[in-house]
Amino acid sequence: MENIINELRKVLESNADKKIQASSLHFFKEEIKCYGMKTSVGDKIAKDFFKEIQNKPKADVFELCEELWKSGYMEESFIACNWSYFIHKEYKPSDFEIFERWINNYVTNWAACDTLCNHTVGEFIEMYPEYLSRLKEMARSENRWMRRASAVSLIIPARKGLFLKDIFEIAEILLLDKDDLVQKGYGWMLKVASQSHQQEVFDYVISKKSVMPRTALRYAIEKMPKELKKLAMEK
Repeated sequence: MENIINELRKVLESNADKKIQASSLHFFKEEIKCYGMKTSVGDKIAKDFFKEIQNKPKADVFELCEELWKSGYMEESFIACNWSYFIHKEYKPSDFEIFERWINNYVTNWAACDTLCNHTVGEFIEMYPEYLSRLKEMARSENRWMRRASAVSLIIPARKGLFLKDIFEIAEILLLDKDDLVQKGYGWMLKVASQSHQQEVFDYVISKKSVMPRTALRYAIEKMPKELKKLAMEK
């Protein structure tokens, strides 16, 4: 197991690009650690190394993911996200505790949050919708990434028109959040939900527009027709 991580890190270091590393820093308010490489390069490395572990027990794969998360490197967190998603057919209800721990302990930027939650956590929620209640608990967390995760975990399900009632409930919990990355997260969730449920999302935004932060509001209505946008933006 240790050998796999060591070999993986050698390959990541050999693909590091100082120019990409420098430019990547501009996308984040937080300090980040990264090797510096295109996402496509990191994805290929993740797939190549997954061939070496795909037959290992799920617990071993998750253990490797945890080691990658611990490093704090952006690319290693993305590989952990890929590997945990690649084995989604093996998810069991108890796995939610692992995913929640990764968010709470290791996620330190929006990219790692969204990569994990859009795919791994989103897939888990579709498989085990009874865990929507846990997302609502996360929405009340003091950890900004847990709060953002509660919304962005529903991006892919929202794209399929799922869980509208729960989306509104999470939006309600996060409605007055002061953190702009949380506002963007739940605004994004509403925007995606609006593509299947435009009228319902529009009605919700109109009912909350006097208190909804403008950042969240603009995200939520981004895909709506101009006339609806205009009504929503009127003060």
